[in-house]
Amino acid sequence: MSFNELSEQEQLRRESLAALRALGIDPYPAAEYRVTATAAGISAGFDADDSDTVQKYSDVRLAGRVMSRRIMGSASFFELQDHTGRIQIYVRRDDLCPGDDKTMYNTVFKKLLDIGDWVGVEGFAFITQTGELSVHCRVLTVLSKSLKVLPVVKVADGQVYDAFTDPEARYRHRYVDLAVNPAVRDVFVARSRIISTMRRFFDERGYLEVETPILQPIPGGAAARPFVTHHNALNLELYLRIANELYLKRLIVGGFDGVYEFAKDFRNEGMDRTHNPEFTVMEIYVAWKDYLWMMEFTEQMIAQVAQALHGGTRVKAWGNELDFTPPFRRLTMTEAILKWAEFDITGASEDELRAQCGRLGIAIDPTMGKGKLIDAIFGECCEPHLVQPTFITDYPIEMSPLCKRHRTDPSLTERFELFVNGKELCNAYSELNDPIDQLERFQEQLRLSEKGDDEAMFIDADFVSALEYGMPPTSGMGIGIDRLAMLMTDSQSIQDVLFFPQMKPVKAAAADPVSRYVDEAGIPAEWAEVLQKMGYLTLEAVRKLAPGKLLNDLGGFNKKNKLGLKNPTPEQVKGWIGAE
Repeated sequence: MSFNELSEQEQLRRESLAALRALGIDPYPAAEYRVTATAAGISAGFDADDSDTVQKYSDVRLAGRVMSRRIMGSASFFELQDHTGRIQIYVRRDDLCPGDDKTMYNTVFKKLLDIGDWVGVEGFAFITQTGELSVHCRVLTVLSKSLKVLPVVKVADGQVYDAFTDPEARYRHRYVDLAVNPAVRDVFVARSRIISTMRRFFDERGYLEVETPILQPIPGGAAARPFVTHHNALNLELYLRIANELYLKRLIVGGFDGVYEFAKDFRNEGMDRTHNPEFTVMEIYVAWKDYLWMMEFTEQMIAQVAQALHGGTRVKAWGNELDFTPPFRRLTMTEAILKWAEFDITGASEDELRAQCGRLGIAIDPTMGKGKLIDAIFGECCEPHLVQPTFITDYPIEMSPLCKRHRTDPSLTERFELFVNGKELCNAYSELNDPIDQLERFQEQLRLSEKGDDEAMFIDADFVSALEYGMPPTSGMGIGIDRLAMLMTDSQSIQDVLFFPQMKPVKAAAADPVSRYVDEAGIPAEWAEVLQKMGYLTLEAVRKLAPGKLLNDLGGFNKKNKLGLKNPTPEQVKGWIGAE
């Protein structure tokens, strides 16, 4: 990018960068800057009436971004933001520059620093005459010069102005979002606390955190469409994992009592408010347990997460107040469909299920077997009613290829899913450990694949072999961390709880040729080039401007960039944009 392609503000900042270097100031120093205090720490700990705390904060060093400035004569203020919050900094010329040379204040601070720059401040805490906690700056250090302009979000009397709220811009430039929207930072701090609380919950019970392969020869453990890649050295097609279930159960075969993993999984499917192709899941498998035990374990874990984040088990999310106090409600799949779809799926054939979907107006296709037809009915008719935490249990066997048959009804499985706010939050089984039954289930999935179901499971012969060595009775549970974070932080989209969500590529803006400005609007070529440098890449963009503003902007750009062009007259500018 050439200098002339930069915005006016970007050009000015690069000029300030050069000026700093000309003064012998490194705008990107390598040396450690020792920080001894934070904005929040000073705010919480300083008491002007307590001599001990006055002494404690009489010599502090803190670092952060310049977020606002009030430049006056020989004394000024700016607001510094670090990772804990904001604090006002008072800068007095004669304190910052005690000698005859006032360059640091008059030139560096007043003219060469900008909003967004990182600085270090050495000084002491005090209360201003207006009663505001501040740090009186004795030494100011430039730590990093910002060359792009941060959005300026203003807060006055509790009202936010010019907020940086455009979702497209926020998700594509998360670093800017985090810099100007403190509430966004809070969401990700809460997400981290969710994971650390869960990890502590598992570790206290003696379960082992493990890691399993992301690149897998067979995409097993779930019914989903995988991403495919190629291993050059082995000349082998591999898949990004869709689940880590089968590898974790291999470890139970190997003799571990309980294993868990926070894993990145990948599914080559659609994107919406609650789905991202790359997502985080936690799966845990515990020997000697069943799905009834796992239900109690799961509700205790989630209650502990709610307690850690909210100080209790009541959480407001998506317009509802959710109560995560155990025990959660329990309904079988059959009971739920009978209650809300008024249809008994017990013993229903595939044709009967298709007919019921037709009566309910549910879209289906010929590749769907009994399991997917039941799932379609449940999703359409039941899920919206499951607002408070509810375990849906005892799924039909066609829906659960990896789950153990129910101990009292072989047409069902010992499985539950937890639903909250109408969305699935976690999935758990009494795990299937009969290798012959497992192979038969895989073969049924193969028949579905041949029928056209591109989400049917592959046959994993090595996993069947592992089961043939013997896996003890085991229960397993998987929970989506992203969706749990959405609930616990009242976030409306999965993109709000992912630092860098998947986005469509940005299409480069197409610019009109200069000849179009000349031929259709009579704009001289030299001014057409200026307009494009100012960001008006099309004639339509120019014609949307008010003539007075355009005239002023052209004159300002001409002067600041020393172009030496003769400024157009008001009448010429009106003619360019077609204004009368």
